[in-house]
Amino acid sequence: MQNERTTEDVALGLRRRVFEHTIRNNGGYLSQACSAAEQLAWLYNEELKLGDPTLPMIPKPFEGVPAPSNPGYHTGAGYNGPAAPEYDRLFIAPAHYALVAYATLIEVGRMAPEGLEMFNKDGSSVEMIGAEHSPGMEVHNGTLGIGLSTGAGLAYGRKLRGEPGRTWVFMSDGEVQEGQTWEAVAAAQFHGIDNLCAIMDVNDQQCDGAMDSVMAVGDIRRKFIEFGATCVEIDGHDIQAMRDAAKEPHDGKPLIILARTSPYQTMPILEERFPRLHYVRFKSPDERARFNTSIAADLGVDPVEYAH
Repeated sequence: MQNERTTEDVALGLRRRVFEHTIRNNGGYLSQACSAAEQLAWLYNEELKLGDPTLPMIPKPFEGVPAPSNPGYHTGAGYNGPAAPEYDRLFIAPAHYALVAYATLIEVGRMAPEGLEMFNKDGSSVEMIGAEHSPGMEVHNGTLGIGLSTGAGLAYGRKLRGEPGRTWVFMSDGEVQEGQTWEAVAAAQFHGIDNLCAIMDVNDQQCDGAMDSVMAVGDIRRKFIEFGATCVEIDGHDIQAMRDAAKEPHDGKPLIILARTSPYQTMPILEERFPRLHYVRFKSPDERARFNTSIAADLGVDPVEYAH
C-alpha cells in the first residue's frame, strides 16, 4: 500500500496521537514518542517493503492463545501485510513502545483510529505492553533483550529458503544490558545472517531511570562491531541519516543502526520529569493542565479536551 504523506508528517502525527492519548488517559509513553517517532515513521512510511494489511482496520478482540482447539487465533502481524517471501518482516523488540507503534499504524493507514480507543481495555488485543496478538506484533517480546534473537532466527530461516525479504528489528538501548543481545549478534555474524537489520532507539533512558545510573554500557557501537555486526551511529531524528545508514554495505553481517535521540524531542517540558521518564502519569490536575498547554503549543495543536 502507498502512503503519500511525508515521513516528517507521519512522525508529527504519531506524536500528536500519543500526546492526546496521554492527556485524556492521565498517563502514557510520551518520551518514547519523542525519541522514536522518526524511526518508526521512516520504517513504515519508507523503508519496509510490506503488503496490504490482512486484518480488519478496527482490531478484533483478544481471541485466546494459539492452540489446535482455537482456530480463530491470530497474531497482529497481519497489520504489516502477508508473510510472503518477497516482503519484509518487522519485530518491535521493546514491547512498551506499543502505544507509539499503534499510533504509527494509524498514521500510515494500516489501522483505524478507533483502535487506539481500545488501548489497555479488558478483552482488547490492543495491549498496553504489546503481545503477539497486538496490532503490528508477531511475537511476544516483553522479556527485555529477546527481540534481536527472534529476528535473527527468522532471518536465518528466510535466508536458507532463499527468500528476498529482509527482517527488521526495532530495538531500545536498554537491551544492550542483556547478554542475549550480544549472543544474537555473534550468532548472526557466524551464520552470515546479513538479511537482518536493526535500528535502535538510543535515548539513554530505561524504566528505572537514566541508563548510566542503572548500568553503564560504554561504547556500544564499538561492542557491536567487535561482536561481528556492521554498526552505524546517526542522529535518530535525522530521516536522511536513516536512509543513508540503511544503504551501508554489510555482506555476511547484520546491520545495526544506532539512532541517538532525545527523550524530550518536541516536548521539552518532559525534562521536568528526568530521570523518571519511562511512563508519564500526572501528579496533580495542575501538572496535567500545564503539560497539556505546553506540549500542544510545541506540536502545533489545540490543548486536548478531557474530563477533569
